[in-house]
Amino acid sequence: MTQVQFRDLAGMTEFLEAEALQARVWGEGDTPDPADLMMVIQAEGGLVGGAFADGKLVGYVFGFPTATAHIQHSHRLAVLHDMRGRGLGAKLKWYQRRWCLERGIRHVRWTFDPMRAVNANLNTSCLGARSSTYHQDYYGAMGGINQGLPSDRLLVDWFLDEPDVVEKSTGGGSGRVPDGWMRIPLSPATASGEADPLTARLALRDRLQGAFAEGAEVVGFDPVANDYLLRPRSVSA
Repeated sequence: MTQVQFRDLAGMTEFLEAEALQARVWGEGDTPDPADLMMVIQAEGGLVGGAFADGKLVGYVFGFPTATAHIQHSHRLAVLHDMRGRGLGAKLKWYQRRWCLERGIRHVRWTFDPMRAVNANLNTSCLGARSSTYHQDYYGAMGGINQGLPSDRLLVDWFLDEPDVVEKSTGGGSGRVPDGWMRIPLSPATASGEADPLTARLALRDRLQGAFAEGAEVVGFDPVANDYLLRPRSVSA
């Protein structure tokens, strides 16, 4: 594999590459974050970090400050399709963690589509982020790969220096599912074994919102069974 370098973007040419990369990943009709906005946010204390292979931008992560000094909002993460399967998404997030800790930021939060199993597994089981907040149709109508479905999102909280995250950052973690954890399937069981995208989304919405109302939180994902893993918020990992 070509050696990949992780660093902050520099110069308008690279910000324009990040803008174009978004269209390639999310499809025409999606509204990309513009290059000039990312450049200014970086200048004002935000993060626009890139993964570069042979000098070419192949992935990026974009985060910006919030009203709370030690919390960053991570807005977008993208890796080109032909570079997937190499762990670049996780490496960009670990780059983000190092970047934040060097600047006194201890908490990063972001949203993701709960129907995307790869993202669910990366965010929770791989990185150690957790979620107890469900946003219904968060962005309203969207284009690109999100067109035609409610833009539901899970809000995740990533506490950068808590023990589980520190362990995962060094490649640790047993992957064991403790007794008493709850499972919620990403897609509902049907007679045919499949559900249409809208039915599946609404079923997952109902189950996750119900579990959150009862005090549970998402702390992992089983990529084999395609199940969310939840525990009561009062129970430690």
